[in-house]
Amino acid sequence: MSLQIGDQAPDFKLYSSELTEVSLSAFKGKKVIIHFFPMAFTGTCTEQLCTMRDNFSYYEGINAQVIGISVDSPFSLAKFKEVQHYQFPLLSDFNKEVSAAYGAFYDEFVFGLKGVSKRAAFVIDEEGKIAYAEVLEDAHELPDFKAINDVLSA
Repeated sequence: MSLQIGDQAPDFKLYSSELTEVSLSAFKGKKVIIHFFPMAFTGTCTEQLCTMRDNFSYYEGINAQVIGISVDSPFSLAKFKEVQHYQFPLLSDFNKEVSAAYGAFYDEFVFGLKGVSKRAAFVIDEEGKIAYAEVLEDAHELPDFKAINDVLSA
């Protein structure tokens, strides 16, 4: 069953590109925007996260935390973050548990790759509840950034 607006967001602990453990519960009291993406260094994933990067001051201005999650290793994510100058944490769901818990998971992806995060966006409110949920089946599509911002400004 997919996560619905109003559901408690599944908590998680994942390692960041800086090799530090990050949990969702550490951001209680802040709005959190979680962007799941299939793979670092690919076109649509880069566009998705660069959109967040380029609007980072807006999210910072409303005290919202942006997080990117993929099944890439923390080492790959560190290089991706460095090359693209992302100001927000990139977290490795290498064991694929968080992507699955959020319903953002392909059992089989392109080229026969198994166990890849789907492109998805979630807004978690200050109490840890889902305020926005969008899971895309087509990895070439981008999340609805306007809808995300509308929820954040409500």
